[in-house]
Amino acid sequence: MQARSALFDLYGDHLRPRGGRAPVAALVKLLAPLGIAPPAVRTAVSRMVRQGWLEPVKLTSGPGYSITPKAARRLDEAASRIYRTGRVTWDGRFDLLVLDAPTARRDRQRLAANLRYLGYGTLDEQTWVATRPAEDVDLLLSEAGVRFERFSAAHAAGTPGAMGLVRRAWDLAEIGRAYEHFVAEQRTLLTGVSARSGDEEAYAARFRLVHAWRTFLFRDPQLPPALLPERWPGTAAAGFFDRHAARLRPAADRYVEQCLDGGHRIARQKGRHT
Repeated sequence: MQARSALFDLYGDHLRPRGGRAPVAALVKLLAPLGIAPPAVRTAVSRMVRQGWLEPVKLTSGPGYSITPKAARRLDEAASRIYRTGRVTWDGRFDLLVLDAPTARRDRQRLAANLRYLGYGTLDEQTWVATRPAEDVDLLLSEAGVRFERFSAAHAAGTPGAMGLVRRAWDLAEIGRAYEHFVAEQRTLLTGVSARSGDEEAYAARFRLVHAWRTFLFRDPQLPPALLPERWPGTAAAGFFDRHAARLRPAADRYVEQCLDGGHRIARQKGRHT
């Protein structure tokens, strides 16, 4: 697990509902159960500040970092997809992008990852398609310096034609296998985590569960049911995730509060001695 990715998970799943800020000491403590060393945390924080995701703040418990408005939008959007709080609908139209792809391979790879995250699949290197327009796609392409044309289109062959287009843009069989693998792997990891487990153990298990589930934000565009195969593995995987994420939430919340409160206690003790 990379420190930067883990910080996104930490802020999105635990710190965003608590004001979106935390002291550095708490960030280090909260990522320690995941095997992430303090220097890696600090390096990732510095990188996220440079990229505009975090900004330094002074807290009563010491120096800390808060999410920026840009990060808040991204985390809220990710949370709605992770926990599927919004209903997936489709008006029968596709959002179609025709790009002048960047010449540098690294730039193309970064752009492709960002477009996949926003729910776009590729028909070729220059043509991307989504079943719903992403609010941030114009900004993304403009910031990347990519010239593009954008269209709203319906398939002339109706739903059968749309299903064929979807299968060109996404490898649904591969995504389905990934969901099945997720369930099998996480079931093994979660078997030993019960009501008798400590809060830290439950927190770490839930963190890894959410982290693994979050990877589907880059793989699964969450297509409308009309365009999905029958017995879609993603449906069963979502039910599995929901059950265990909810089961482990109380213990995980207690551990997060303990780590955050530790910093407040230190600050109060320093205040009494000055």
